[in-house]
Amino acid sequence: MDITMRLAQQPEADELLGRSPLAALVGMLLDQQVPMEWAFSGPYTIARRMGADDLDAHAIAACDPEAFAALLSAKPAVHRYPGAMAKRVQQLCAYLVEHYGGDAAALWADAGTGAELLERLRDLPGFGDQKARIFLALLGKQLGVRPQGWREAAGSYGEAGVYRSAADITGPESLARVRAYKQETKAAAKAKPKPEPNPKPGKAEPKG
Repeated sequence: MDITMRLAQQPEADELLGRSPLAALVGMLLDQQVPMEWAFSGPYTIARRMGADDLDAHAIAACDPEAFAALLSAKPAVHRYPGAMAKRVQQLCAYLVEHYGGDAAALWADAGTGAELLERLRDLPGFGDQKARIFLALLGKQLGVRPQGWREAAGSYGEAGVYRSAADITGPESLARVRAYKQETKAAAKAKPKPEPNPKPGKAEPKG
């Protein structure tokens, strides 16, 4: 895997994302409650602080938890919540070591269908349904991993010509469009009227 990515908006960090399946996976894990560029720069920062040019699932899983949390917490921090995310990154790497020999690419190497790959991604620590679908879309749209039915399995994130998630970011312009979409979605959710509360038990409904 050696593909040009633009998720971190930093050449060195994007270069790592484009050649390292584990870096891409960890970046996706970190992509919550912080700007996307911050999240996807995280793998490069972690690798550099570990004195390596790539992430190693075995090495990360074997790290002392307190030391690894301190590594992510050092300024500038890898995430807004570095302690919690350090734990999640280690859990993810431990899972990969146990189930895939530490090879992140093995997750999708022999996946026969998009639905099968989606289930594998859902099983990862820290990956819920939405994150799994977004990463599946990222694999298909940018990393050339396209098992049969991958677009359908990714749901709306797999659609072509949309700007909904990290899967659609290829530069500053698309990043701005994805960010605008997220803001619009959040605003629409806030504006949605709340349902009327149910009558309290025991109170009779008013007669018409």
